[in-house]
Amino acid sequence: MPAASSGYRRSTGSARGEARRQQLLERVTDDLAANGLVDFSLRRAARAAGTTHKVLLYHFDSADDLLTQAIHRLRERRISNALAAATRADRPTLASRVRAVWPALVGEESRVLDQAIGLMMFDPARYAELGRGASQQYLPGLLSICPPDWSDRRKFEVAQLILATLRGFLIDWLTSGDMAGAEAGLAALVRALEREEGVPG
Repeated sequence: MPAASSGYRRSTGSARGEARRQQLLERVTDDLAANGLVDFSLRRAARAAGTTHKVLLYHFDSADDLLTQAIHRLRERRISNALAAATRADRPTLASRVRAVWPALVGEESRVLDQAIGLMMFDPARYAELGRGASQQYLPGLLSICPPDWSDRRKFEVAQLILATLRGFLIDWLTSGDMAGAEAGLAALVRALEREEGVPG
């Protein structure tokens, strides 16, 4: 796992520096997607990015900062794929959209992102931002697929329910290998959402 900051200055203030930082982040994110978090280190990230660990520490506050930003970027990819799937759902209902996003959630990023949940549970003080960032990233997308005539409170409650339930299914699948069980739970969630949508807003 990453070491603490070595005290290098993070690049700020120039468009060129920010473009370089984003390029490095994309390469490190690609490496995480392909190889997971096991044995992640600053030197491995530098190799993947085609640079040195000193250059990475110039552009990022620390190895933990780089890892957190790469996990956030990986989540952005997953959320983008999931929302694209939601727009292609067979019916414009919340239940149908949630069913449609499931394949995107169990895609390539799933293993890595759920390893990140393990980090949060193993060392919550060090990796708390990974957990807070997850909810902040996922909730806007879930709120956006709720029926537009619902109150903000109802959207928030149901979006939180969906987020917690889907996260539970993903963790159960990754730890048990029981995809049939996860999909059975998903079917029950979809039926519950169909009933919820049948209740006047």
